[in-house]
Amino acid sequence: MKFPLTFLLPLALIAGCKGDVTVPENLPEPLVLTEEAAGHYCQMVILEHQGPKAQIHLAGFPAPLWFSQVRDGIAYLKSPEQSAEILVLYVNDMGAAVSWTEPGADNWINAETAYFVVGSDAIGGMGAPELAPFSDLTSAEQFAKEHGGDIMRLSEISPEIVLSPVDFDTDVTETTE
Repeated sequence: MKFPLTFLLPLALIAGCKGDVTVPENLPEPLVLTEEAAGHYCQMVILEHQGPKAQIHLAGFPAPLWFSQVRDGIAYLKSPEQSAEILVLYVNDMGAAVSWTEPGADNWINAETAYFVVGSDAIGGMGAPELAPFSDLTSAEQFAKEHGGDIMRLSEISPEIVLSPVDFDTDVTETTE
């Protein structure tokens, strides 16, 4: 049976491109947050700060970069200067957290699947406005109802939201739930 060249050429191109795909088959698992984890930007002990945290796994690096705030992790992801290959960004699921001051050490979710409450009255570990991540929409809606803000997916969060300067002189209350 003979196949026309127009049929075989696309198949050859697809087969040739398969080796060039950089998407990992298996993402690294999130690590449990321990006392040794230090913030990538601040180099402070992560556990000493309230609110949700983030960890970013980079290609070729055995340990993740830790962030004291989810906002900082997303800022790293959206930064135009960032050049390392990011495999995955994990964030605390605040729907599974004990409280805002105890976000959890092992309740990580992939940021790509999270619902973020953006623009609420929530303050993160470094004193800046925080993006509160949730694994389910109902928990995010409840948080937004109590604390204000809009619900967004990671792809909807613009670089300006996380990279713009923060005005620390505004009257913002701490979230203690």
